[in-house]
Amino acid sequence: MEASSTSAIVEALTRAIALHRLQPGTKLAEQKLADHFGVSRTLVRQALFQLAQNRLVSMEPARGAFVATPSVEEARQVFAVRRMLETEMTRAFVRNVTPTKIKALRAHVASEKATMGTGDASSRTELLGDFHVRMAELMGNEVLAQLLGDLISRCALVTLMYQSASAAEHSHEEHADIVAALAARDEERAVQLMQTHLTHVEASLTFDRKRPASDLAAALAS
Repeated sequence: MEASSTSAIVEALTRAIALHRLQPGTKLAEQKLADHFGVSRTLVRQALFQLAQNRLVSMEPARGAFVATPSVEEARQVFAVRRMLETEMTRAFVRNVTPTKIKALRAHVASEKATMGTGDASSRTELLGDFHVRMAELMGNEVLAQLLGDLISRCALVTLMYQSASAAEHSHEEHADIVAALAARDEERAVQLMQTHLTHVEASLTFDRKRPASDLAAALAS
């Protein structure tokens, strides 16, 4: 029961970070979280420790836990790792592509398109990140899907701190192009498109941007 409660807290906080509801630098007060989730501070502390292991939270002696604030160097390293992982993932996907997998990806891209222009930033952000995890899931590689999920959560912190403007529609169009190349079994084009896509996301970052503020209760309310 305790493990289940801890997992629920980890999942809720990770989701709030990934959907840009929790800002970098937000203090994660143990008592406030315990009250919000209706659990003991011990369970909250366990959840925060797990999030710290995933680099989504920083634990500071005598100050407590805060949503991590990735440095410029860490931001660049996160994207470098994603390029390495997703380049090989794309190659493997092409070599094992099936009509069913393509149909699933096209359905995902259609869901992305449906959120464009709706003002639903949370759903849009979630779907755009999940595209990459969905590829790994369709390959049946749970380890890769989990690794990408963790990296994309860290990317959410990076983009929240440093992205100069929303590039959501551009990302959606690039996802559609990647799916077309996968469907055509064009390995080199699919790989090139994936690498270019990740480069475009990184290029949209402005590293002298000020950090936004946040409110813990509001971030976890939805």
